[in-house]
Amino acid sequence: MSDFHVYDTTMRDGAQQEGLNLSVQDKLHIARHLDDLGVGYIEGGWPGSNPKDTEFFALAAKELDLEHATLAAFGATRRPDASAADDGLVAALRESGASVVTLVAKSHDKHVELALRTTLEENLAMVRDTVQHLREEGQRVFVDCEHFFNGYLDNRDYALEVVRTAAEAGAEVVVLCDTNGGMLPHQVGEIVANVMATGARLGIHAHNDTGCAVANSMAAVLAGATHLQGCINGYGERTGNADLVTSVANLELKLGMSVLPEGRLAEATRISHAISEITNYPPSARQPYTGVSSFAHKAGLHASAIRVDPNLYQHIDPALVGNDMRLLVSEMAGRATIELKGKELGYDLTGDPERLARLTDRVKSMEQQGYTFEAADASFELLLAEEMGTRPQYFDIESWRVLAESLPGSLDAISEATVKLRAGGQRLAVIGEGNGPVNALDHALRQAIEQLYPDVARFHLIDFRVRILDQGHGTDAITRVLIETTDGKDSWVTVGVGPNIIEASWQALVDAVTYGLRLHAVTPQTV
Repeated sequence: MSDFHVYDTTMRDGAQQEGLNLSVQDKLHIARHLDDLGVGYIEGGWPGSNPKDTEFFALAAKELDLEHATLAAFGATRRPDASAADDGLVAALRESGASVVTLVAKSHDKHVELALRTTLEENLAMVRDTVQHLREEGQRVFVDCEHFFNGYLDNRDYALEVVRTAAEAGAEVVVLCDTNGGMLPHQVGEIVANVMATGARLGIHAHNDTGCAVANSMAAVLAGATHLQGCINGYGERTGNADLVTSVANLELKLGMSVLPEGRLAEATRISHAISEITNYPPSARQPYTGVSSFAHKAGLHASAIRVDPNLYQHIDPALVGNDMRLLVSEMAGRATIELKGKELGYDLTGDPERLARLTDRVKSMEQQGYTFEAADASFELLLAEEMGTRPQYFDIESWRVLAESLPGSLDAISEATVKLRAGGQRLAVIGEGNGPVNALDHALRQAIEQLYPDVARFHLIDFRVRILDQGHGTDAITRVLIETTDGKDSWVTVGVGPNIIEASWQALVDAVTYGLRLHAVTPQTV
């Protein structure tokens, strides 16, 4: 369907999400990613309403070279009892350089009278005058009918009259907006089917307050809408807008519609995560299609079936959206999970049932003690290598200890760690200082082995998570620590469990350094 519109409003409606703040450069980067995805239209913001959006359109005209997308400027109909030609905000839309303008118009009678404080007839004139004026100025116009579904339920005739007025004035698309996000799919489908009788080309703009934004979008398309609005990763005010990637993937993979250029959907996961980095909102692991858990399997029963056919427990091939299947190792894992995970990591356990059974029992026993390998692939890989006799021994720990000192009245605390180990045929004793006991241990361990293994200088801790496992025991509770480390290119997560946070952290730190050196194919020195 070459005439189907995929319209992204991440940089305007999505940017209204609580805590999300985009710079002009952020928006330029996001626009390029959206173009890579192949969306047809990118709503860049509201020029004239704030300096940032005005600057974005000025820079976009010089710096954005879009291959697939057309940039759209968002704005409103003229003010009551005025002229579109003389309205300052309409002028900003004319001067934005955008070939497409999306106008928001009131379609709910109560909003016209209470929010705009004008008459129903004047609101129709505002729509007609603004659309006609921008069309005469050479711009294409889409109209977003704000609060349309609620307006339709309260005053059907007036809501339909707004749609007809916009279409007759020259709007290419009239978008029906579930602004409050309160509709359900059966309502949306029925209403869109009825509005089709106006003859206008219809679009859908759904919010997620009932958790139905994507479902409502699908219902609208099935009823005849050929213009779909949404935001990457479901960004937006309150509970967000319809997730554009989920919606598009449903249309292409479930309904058989071609709404993106060929091959672009396979970039969805990469682009979803790239935009998450720009917005500084971590991607949801459970996000449909693009989440890291979307094709993750934990139950042993699932793994047994996947070993026969991966599609038995997956609704699509993850590669279609650029994602991957993952097998999670946990206490729920059976031999099939361990076997498949081992194969994924380069170990074929098929012909060694005794080792496979021993490793499975060991994983379940350790998980019962508090370890979690589904979140710490690096520690599981080291455990597997140890079982196979291939875990490298870069150093041998003799002992370690930590001292913490805090002066009365001072907020600064100093921790000092001593690590004694053997590596490269030497006995090394190193003292490290830090702003906490774990930081001090990390410094001491690195200092002890850095001359022998200079690669450790590239390793940096980027996340540190602590969980108390048996809280009823108070300060005697078992502690689990997860540490994420990066070398600037790859990252890995290791786990430690102990009677206190320092013991657990030490285990995770040793695994983190060992895994990093192994990843870099460093040869162990003689211990």
